[in-house]
Amino acid sequence: MTTRLVVVGCGGHGREVLTIARAMNDVAPGRPPWHLLGVVDDRPTEENLKRLQQLDVPYLGGVAWLHDASPDVRHVIGIGDPRVRRAVGQRVDGYRTSAASLVHPAATIGPDTVHGPGFVAFAGARVTTNVVIGRHVHLNQNATVGHDSTLADYVSVNPLAAVSGDCHLADGVLVGTTAAVLQGLRVGRDSTVGAGACVIRDVPDGVVVKGVPAR
Repeated sequence: MTTRLVVVGCGGHGREVLTIARAMNDVAPGRPPWHLLGVVDDRPTEENLKRLQQLDVPYLGGVAWLHDASPDVRHVIGIGDPRVRRAVGQRVDGYRTSAASLVHPAATIGPDTVHGPGFVAFAGARVTTNVVIGRHVHLNQNATVGHDSTLADYVSVNPLAAVSGDCHLADGVLVGTTAAVLQGLRVGRDSTVGAGACVIRDVPDGVVVKGVPAR
């Protein structure tokens, strides 16, 4: 059965998300899982609208478009910043549509992984075993998550970042490109691990850590 889908956000991250839906359709041509209705965005730039047009994807209007959409329509939030994604998620999750999860065919997700609605795994993402993933979590290109880890709601793991085994990333954490979180550590709510950083000790809530080792 093909399900109608709307992507929230027409910036670069949102356009990457919609290409995941298309990649999923490409490997199931007989019964494609998604019919992409278009993209909603409250403040699209002219340049992003042109780029959306180049992909032959309609711009449907502001996010409120979803409020009156049929309950059988699904939405996925294509916004990279975890805090902005959370604000939008708290808004649209109150509408009649429900959140879809997208896993690129070139991603590998362990069979005992549990994830919430709105989960997005980009090409090359790797999740091993006994991992719990919350709502609207994004694993970007070639990001890895090790065994027995927990990623709470609205976490982002950016391209080529590595989360080791038995880690806990609290709500809204961002792990930057090529960063690493070592085994058994906790990163607190709304904290950011800077690009290329190596986390060797627990990170408290609401801070930015950078460097090797991360401070």
